[in-house]
Amino acid sequence: MEAFARALEPHLGKKLSEADIMARRPRAERRFLRELAGPDRARACLDAFYLYYQTLHPTHFQGIYPGVLSLLTELREAEVPIGVVSGKSRRSWKITSGYVNLGPFQAEVLDDDVPCQKPDPAGVLQGAAALETPPEEVLYVGDSLTDLDAARAGGLQSAAVLWCKKPEEVDEFRREARGLGAELFSHPEGLIEHPAAQSPASPGPLTPPSRSEPSTSPRGSPPDPPRW
Repeated sequence: MEAFARALEPHLGKKLSEADIMARRPRAERRFLRELAGPDRARACLDAFYLYYQTLHPTHFQGIYPGVLSLLTELREAEVPIGVVSGKSRRSWKITSGYVNLGPFQAEVLDDDVPCQKPDPAGVLQGAAALETPPEEVLYVGDSLTDLDAARAGGLQSAAVLWCKKPEEVDEFRREARGLGAELFSHPEGLIEHPAAQSPASPGPLTPPSRSEPSTSPRGSPPDPPRW
């Protein structure tokens, strides 16, 4: 958020607050900056953003959410194909990857790779294709309604994660996510129990059932300072 605010300040004549930025729902950084700075200033604004993103990362990045790394490890050990579909640009992803070792992914679909941002399903469908898995067998895990909309539009299953939400956001997000047919998860370890997370040789849960919240609907959207 701070990188957005500092990069945009010279072009807007004021520094946006976090609330100002979130109200504009920045889903893809390059498109967001171009929209606010204007096409003539987009390149300079984006260059400034990358500079601030790099220099602020050590002090503003809040780390990886507990349980995420162990989830990724379990999925890889079970030989479950996993990928990332993000509104980040490839340059930002490279900066983040320099500070955080999330391990290898079989698919990485970033904003540079798609014609439209989420909720357009182009990115999630490209990710499913890279994983060589039919969309209906893919579980797309997201922390925003835009993510869930994209999954639904592409015919993917969807999981809405609650662990990154502020306490005052949880109830509304839970209600809206259920309305989009998403399953709810309050902790990363709950995802390992999902059928999409099972390897062909492992038909049962890899860990004891826990911490998932059942959806009341049939299965079938940069946020706070970045964390994984």
